[in-house]
Amino acid sequence: MDSILEIRHLEKSFGDHAVLRDISFSVKKGDVICIIGSSGSGKSTLLRCVNFLEEPTGGEILYHGKNAEKEWKRTLYNSKVGMVFQSFNLFGNHNVLENCVLGQMQVLKVKRVEAEERALTYLKRVGMDAYRAARPAQLSGGQKQRVAIARALCMEPEVLLFDEPTSALDPEMVGEVLYVMQDLASAGMTMLIVTHEMSFARDVASRVLFMDGGVIVEDAPPQQLFSHPEQPRTQEFLKRVLARQL
Repeated sequence: MDSILEIRHLEKSFGDHAVLRDISFSVKKGDVICIIGSSGSGKSTLLRCVNFLEEPTGGEILYHGKNAEKEWKRTLYNSKVGMVFQSFNLFGNHNVLENCVLGQMQVLKVKRVEAEERALTYLKRVGMDAYRAARPAQLSGGQKQRVAIARALCMEPEVLLFDEPTSALDPEMVGEVLYVMQDLASAGMTMLIVTHEMSFARDVASRVLFMDGGVIVEDAPPQQLFSHPEQPRTQEFLKRVLARQL
């Protein structure tokens, strides 16, 4: 099967500090790839480069075999490769429905009636349709994140990127967001997820990438990576975090 996304020799430096070094992997339709690793290992920077929120220093990103930076219109690419942030990034001056409608109308040029219909479909899917008239300030963190997921889905992306989607949530709200993500995975949504939730990565991912020092140290199916990690750095990381989580 052809790859939707192909990351080739990606590099990112901030001044003299190399954050990503020669990152290469591919994403096929239906893949759920969880990226794990310690803080500062380059996980979020990788996701931000894939979405061009950060400009890569070197390498290339291919979307359906074409250079995403040079051969795709940026707005179209970003609608097809959507992003869900840890800090929600909802528009505080608009209600839930408008948050899900605006991007469709401005970027996809969808008419309001259709945009609202699509928004309500996805808000219902994440259990937030009853809150369509609420402002973000009236919602819990978990509810905001579910609205953010619905907003991303409204753009009908082919791939969804999640940058630590539960890290800003209180512990009791984490489950409701992971449940929505698990439902999307079951429905075949292609996802690239930076996460600290090891149980989720083990149970839901089709592949897990372990990053350390700006490189991919290990790339394996979850059962293999969690049960029999090959690399000493992976073994050390898992020994440290699994005692706290699993």
